Amino acid sequence: MLLRKSFLALLACTLLTGVVGGAGEAAPTAAAPRDNFYWLGQINKATDIINTDEGLLTKEEGRAFAQAIAKVLADGSRPGADRPSNVILFEPYLIQAAGPQITKIHAGRSSQDMLTTVGILEQREHLLALADGLNRVQADLIALAEANRETIIPNYTNGVAAQPNSLAHYLLAYADAYSRDMQRLRQYYKRLNRSPMGATVLNGTGWPLNRDRMAHYLGFDGLAYNTYDAGQVFPQEAPIESGGITNCIAIHTTGFIEEIMQQYAQPRPWILLKEGGGNTYVSSAMPQKRNPGILNRCRTDASTLLGLSVEAAFRSHNIPAGMADGRLNGRNDVFPRATKVLAGLDQILNNLVIDPDRALEELNLDWTCSQEIADRLMKNHGIPFRTGHHFASEIVSYARAHNITPKEFTYDQARQVYARVVANDPVLPQAFPMTAEEWDSAKDPRAIVRNRAVKGGPQPAELDKMLRMAKETVADHEAWTRQTRKKLEDAEARLNADFQAKL
Repeated sequence: MLLRKSFLALLACTLLTGVVGGAGEAAPTAAAPRDNFYWLGQINKATDIINTDEGLLTKEEGRAFAQAIAKVLADGSRPGADRPSNVILFEPYLIQAAGPQITKIHAGRSSQDMLTTVGILEQREHLLALADGLNRVQADLIALAEANRETIIPNYTNGVAAQPNSLAHYLLAYADAYSRDMQRLRQYYKRLNRSPMGATVLNGTGWPLNRDRMAHYLGFDGLAYNTYDAGQVFPQEAPIESGGITNCIAIHTTGFIEEIMQQYAQPRPWILLKEGGGNTYVSSAMPQKRNPGILNRCRTDASTLLGLSVEAAFRSHNIPAGMADGRLNGRNDVFPRATKVLAGLDQILNNLVIDPDRALEELNLDWTCSQEIADRLMKNHGIPFRTGHHFASEIVSYARAHNITPKEFTYDQARQVYARVVANDPVLPQAFPMTAEEWDSAKDPRAIVRNRAVKGGPQPAELDKMLRMAKETVADHEAWTRQTRKKLEDAEARLNADFQAKL
């Protein structure tokens, strides 16, 4: 019986401290969600350790209070147990465990600085989960680009086929976009990861609290130094900045999705989703339809995300600093919603079916080569761009009127149109200056892409460079995410080990 009691005491201690065996051997507490209750417990652990070491509590008080904190956390980890999320509701459990004298640990604290800290601690974890999602999507896009270096596709502007492009070039553009989202997230982390503890309500406290050590135990990089800013201003600002980050993620995602959705309006798309597996579903009334369910769901989630960010702005609008309306807290944090959007996009990227031949066929059915014709007339033959542009436009008008595709439009027909365009011009050459071979090359989507000449274009040499740059960038983002998470894990293990030593 005694052995059984000792085992249960050890198990309870393990659950509440997150430590197995000797001090410093950190282990995750599977039974305890990382919610407000959990983080209030971590703050109370750190307060007890620091205030005891600083002489604000006696060693006897520190030990007794640590045991009471441990009991409250162990009780809250039992199945179905109450896990109060508010400081005022948490404290009665401490009093019940150790009597009113335990409220000495609350000297110099307030529910305002504690719950502001909890909100930051929770969002910090959400931020790292979002970073994982952004890194994964970037890696997906890069891998897909590498596999489609030779795939030539139509790109669209104003909803109309505009120019031929490399699919790899297009995908790397979105990899760059999500990389910028990740940069914004990293920059925001620097502003987020500052400790408000010790700010109390707004002007600090007469108790000589060690704010720096509290920040260290909770994994912060430093202090939210001005105590009024820490508790009253920043907590309303943070949801606005969070929303700005997630707005960009939502816009990038919906833009990409809509490009794919355009293809679903065609009888023979060049890009679509693998059927089934949660990607598509058959219409209940029209057997031919394979509705792109994951595209619709992910777009809806992204639109909801945009709405939540607007909601956050309105909650903080036209209220004095410190009001609860717009405060950062885990319940209204947009980062988990953004992570869900990225999970949907990850599923989309890993279930795309791309038909390079069909994409090339679509290019050859329309006049996405027309700008190239004007460019070559100017570059190779000195024809003013606007004249060449007018000639190319006349070619398109004639071809569409006679239902002629670019591949079918002959050299002789081009010569005839050119002669009409320059008939009354005394300066321009009257004979069509292009050779038959050059005319055919100017209409070839693959040649157009291959012959781009500017930095950042889709030509093979630049694609190689951009793939290398994208891989280096995502590797840096992944390293930052790992290192940041490791630093937080080390801080938490240190706190749990030092608290274990107080028991």
